[in-house]
Order: sequence, then C-alpha cells, then structure tokens
Amino acid sequence: MLRHPEHQYLDIIRHLLEKGDKRIDRTGVGTLSMFGAMMRFDLSDGTFPVYSTKKVFWKTAVKEMLWFLTGQTNIQSLLRENVRIWTDWPLATYRKATGTQISQEEFEAKILADDDFARQWGDLGPVYGKQWRRWLGADGKEYDQVADVIETLRKNPSSRRMLFHAWNVPELGQMALHPCHMTYQFYAANLNGEGQPRLSLMVNQRSCDIGLGNPFNICQQAALLAMVAQQVDMVPGELIWVGGDTHLYLDHQHLAETVLEREPRPFPKLRLTRRPASIDDYRIEDFEVTGYDPYPAIEAPVAV
Repeated sequence: MLRHPEHQYLDIIRHLLEKGDKRIDRTGVGTLSMFGAMMRFDLSDGTFPVYSTKKVFWKTAVKEMLWFLTGQTNIQSLLRENVRIWTDWPLATYRKATGTQISQEEFEAKILADDDFARQWGDLGPVYGKQWRRWLGADGKEYDQVADVIETLRKNPSSRRMLFHAWNVPELGQMALHPCHMTYQFYAANLNGEGQPRLSLMVNQRSCDIGLGNPFNICQQAALLAMVAQQVDMVPGELIWVGGDTHLYLDHQHLAETVLEREPRPFPKLRLTRRPASIDDYRIEDFEVTGYDPYPAIEAPVAV
C-alpha cells in the first residue's frame, strides 16, 4: 500500500519536534527550525493536496492566490472576500503609528467602509501580486512575469526559463512582509508523447511557518498549477515544494502534537468547472472540491 503523501508533512513536523534547532526569530515568539525540506505531490489524477490532519480552509487559501494574481496589494479587496489573513500587519502598523488599541474588527470595518482610510492604512506595500504582475524594472517599465510564463509555455514549453519570483531587492524595505514563497518554476513534460503534456510546478520557499502557513501554501500552489495548466492546454503533473528555513513556532507545539496523533485521510479531488478566457478571470466558484473529510481545525496564533 502506497504511503499517504501527507506523511511528508507529518515527517517534517516530527523532525522539528524531535531535532529542531531552538532559536529566537524575527517575531520574538521563538521557533524550532530546520534548513532544507522537500515534498512532492502527484496531481495527475485530479488530487488536490489539502491536508486532512487538521481542517484547512481551502477556499480562503485559493482566494488569496486569486488576489495575488490580480496584482493588488491592499487588504480592502481581500476583506470584501471575507479573507482576514493579511490584516495583522497593517493593524500592527496602525496601532504603532496612532497609539490606539483598536480591535481587529473595528479596523477591518473602517477599511471596508472608508476608501481613503483603506488607501492610507490598508496597503501592504509591493508584496507578491505587485512583483508577479507589475515588477518595476530599472528601466522604468513594468513586467508581468506570470503572463510571460504562460506565453512561454504556449510557444516554447521546453524552456528552462519559465519562472517568476517576488524577491525584488530595491523594494523589500517597502513590503509589510518579505516574500516567503519566492520562486515558482514550471516544467512541461511529455511534449512529444501521446496524450496531453504534463505541467509541473516547483516552489522555493525561503521561510515556512509549517503549522499555519504551509497547509495554505500547498493548497493554493496546487490551485495555481491547475489554473496555469488549463490555460496552456496541459494537465497537472507534480507540485514540488522546497523549504529553506522551515520552522514550527513554539506556541504551535500543541498543533504539531495533535496532528501527529491523527492518521491522514484521502486527499480531495479538484475540478475546474469552466475555462476562463485568461489567468485573470478565475473566480472561487470555478473550483469544485469533492471528498474533503478533514479532522477538526486547530486554533493557533499568527506570529507578526
């Protein structure tokens, strides 16, 4: 019997608990850390790698990916989709700048109700979407890396240059959070064989919060692979994830210990219900996920 692919995730967690390097991190929370990890997920049969050992809110993760693809950097549009995962950073900035201890709910309400307030306090700086779709070059021109990758996949799918990344050195200081999942590289196979070509994606992540971040990352990266494959008339192959500083926050140890007690359940399946005109036209309603039967969610704090 084949080993469930989620055991790759659980093996990393077990290694961190048993052998992780205890260290103080940027947030002050502290982590158990390791350097260098890899997981591979075969998506060729429609598998959607949404972890089962704790409930993952996959729609929220996919909505975040769709937001990245718009090139937007303000949380207002995310909040309109009921996605709150980026609020912590601008909220912390607002509290520090104004000296007020406004609640997250009040802050989000003001962002939604007041466009001027949102422009002033809701922007995250030139984070992922800006770099992916509107990279500002030294020549003063903007570059759409995602569109370039899709164009290359259509015209020269054996290229070794099909990637986009977000580590724009001159703009790092303006970002609310430096890019964690930095490089997305695509690889097309079976270009001369029978049947459809297979598209794989490798993501290099310099920093990975294994408890809260990674379950979202894997899910949304699989969604991106499905979208790009559909746009270029290929089928998904493998999602390959590579982690640099892969860490478990010290206040997430209860989460880690709980998921290790649970036996993974079958991954769900993903079907795209339509083929949009371009990568820019996908909506959350286009993602049909069936067979997801996770264990209950586990609450854990976000380190800012």
